Amino acid sequence: MDSDSVGSQEYSLLKDLRLQIEPKDGTFSLCFWLYFTTSSTFPSTIIQQVYSDISESAPFLVIDDNKRIHLLPVVLLHEEAPDTGNINSWAEVPHATVDFKFPLEKWVHVGCQVCPDYIQLQINGEIVGEKSLCSLLNEKSGSSDLKKLTLANVGGDGNSVQGYVHNFEIFPSISSVKDYHLKDPPLKLSIDESSVSEIEEESDGVWAVVGGKASCRRNFSMDVVLSDAFGQPVDKENEVFASLLYADTRVPVENTTDDEAPLLASYDGIEFSSHERPSKLLLGRASFKLKISQLSSKCDNRFFLIRFCVPKLGNYPFLETYSHPIRCISRSRNTRLSTLVWKRSTVLNFSSVSQSSALDDGSLELQHSGHEAQANPLVKRFRIGQDKTPVSVKTDPTFEQPDEECNSHVQNATQVENEFPRSFDGRPANFNEAYDSPSDSESIGEGNSPLNSMASKRYPISDMTIFKYCLASLAEKSLILKEITTSAPDKEILELANHVSHYSGCSHHGNQILIAKRLISHGRNLWKEMSLNNHHIPWENGVYDIQKHFKMIACCGSRSLSPQDLNLLRKIAGSQEYLTQENFEKLWCWLYPVAITISREWINPIWKSTSPKWIEGFITKEEAEASLQGPTGFQEPGTFVLRFPTSRSWPHPDAGSLVVTYVGNDYKLHHRLLSLHQAYGSYNNGDKRVDVKPLQDMLLAEPELSQLGR
Repeated sequence: MDSDSVGSQEYSLLKDLRLQIEPKDGTFSLCFWLYFTTSSTFPSTIIQQVYSDISESAPFLVIDDNKRIHLLPVVLLHEEAPDTGNINSWAEVPHATVDFKFPLEKWVHVGCQVCPDYIQLQINGEIVGEKSLCSLLNEKSGSSDLKKLTLANVGGDGNSVQGYVHNFEIFPSISSVKDYHLKDPPLKLSIDESSVSEIEEESDGVWAVVGGKASCRRNFSMDVVLSDAFGQPVDKENEVFASLLYADTRVPVENTTDDEAPLLASYDGIEFSSHERPSKLLLGRASFKLKISQLSSKCDNRFFLIRFCVPKLGNYPFLETYSHPIRCISRSRNTRLSTLVWKRSTVLNFSSVSQSSALDDGSLELQHSGHEAQANPLVKRFRIGQDKTPVSVKTDPTFEQPDEECNSHVQNATQVENEFPRSFDGRPANFNEAYDSPSDSESIGEGNSPLNSMASKRYPISDMTIFKYCLASLAEKSLILKEITTSAPDKEILELANHVSHYSGCSHHGNQILIAKRLISHGRNLWKEMSLNNHHIPWENGVYDIQKHFKMIACCGSRSLSPQDLNLLRKIAGSQEYLTQENFEKLWCWLYPVAITISREWINPIWKSTSPKWIEGFITKEEAEASLQGPTGFQEPGTFVLRFPTSRSWPHPDAGSLVVTYVGNDYKLHHRLLSLHQAYGSYNNGDKRVDVKPLQDMLLAEPELSQLGR
């Protein structure tokens, strides 16, 4: 803070704001971070100007009923100043204003400059409004200074704005407010919803978690991120605590009758009360593996929330975050989770990986649809279909290549598709056979269980291996597949993919199994070709071969990887000068599924398109968010970019998927996973649909998406 400035760098309630200044020559500046809670109502006065010899105050900074901020002239300085005592007079006087809505539950930097002949309003370091005014100083008998001025949120005007301020500073002269925009930004705690796993998102946006006694309840996991106002993780040595609350009252859930904690944290296979074992922040991120105890039989009709907080940083709403509402279900409960279906002609499927719980639309309807209605609580996904009936497409099992660049690739079908009869999204042609007779129960061990119906059959890959794979972590899945693919024939791998997709309720798991053999063998051969049996190679030596094989698998010779793409690949590989086999495998497990996705007929054209650039290449979530920000905040609602999630590597079921990052109508960023198999990759009585729209058209037909970013 400058020596001439006055202010406070701590977090404080907006209603407690009160600072004095003695402007010189009728000039002063101020800036601060501002945060509004959702309980705020508008219009309201944010800051009022108070003088010691004037009994009534006048508004200085207001927010109207459209949540737009206005900076007003100063009493005793400008002829156009609003009347004291009349809280509505500001609307009748000239003022500097912004043309966009102020967001809730988000930190925004506000700056104000006041001079005798103008006022200026800045948001996030950028000038957004300015108004020329007439000065009163020359009429004041030679005095060039204003009387002592107090800026405060004094209330009394019926306002109910609820908020916080941080790093409030006032300068008695004109100062560069933009420089202070970057200093000491405030913090915010949030859930990284792209990290959420083993949770089913139901049709109403509620998370379904399998709880109950120790033998039944399941782990679910998520990461919590402490970041600054610019979205950058903050490396602070603190602990994040998790607790379970009732969603309707926000009251902590009590222990069970046997004194078992309602929320359990799992560490190294041992369960602890979440109150006893907080998670430490590492590079701004805390990871949680949680379980809900015996609540499903006692509180079946109540919703819960998980609250995360950092007590050492203070009890503020922006330093705590809440999960979606949670319904704790029993593993044996007879319920069928519904699939969301858009009542429109588009057939895009979204899986939520954003801060929003679900796409809000009045035309959403519930739909039970074959095996997809039997979603397993292990998988988080919801889908958008067409007119209550998912679109089906039958296609020739031979993979169609989009242009001549793929001719050599067509002749090598075993290398890309392993000669499995496959639909466009990579599923085997007989996937539907496993789902012709859906059971009324989700319980693996009861009713018309597939195990019972298959009891008379014997497969080389045992049932134990199938279920072990379904319940394994990603690292364990990788080891299982590496072992199986070394000796198992293609038929057994196909059967494993069928069974895992059936028992998990998600065909995406099967997709990763089907590409496993090619991914592993292709990666092994590429490493031998690059390394010449060396333990490591310079990154610059290997990157040419990596790009060459990527373009071959992706069937795209017209678009090379950009320096930005290669930089991200290097980060995934560990950002080292030399590339080891272990780091190459990390890179390959991410890159190969992406290349397979790009080779698909409906993705390949938009990957090749560089004007407009439909897919941004290989960028991080943070880079995608930055691309949607303009000089005064986020771009218009509906602006979006497409990207491949950097956190999804084989054998994760979403490896190689596309994510759409977009600005919502709430001026918040949302991230949603595209699931396209209903539109392009299913079968329907041998008939191939010819009326399926290109992906670009379906994207732009979504009400949340209106224009491509950048």
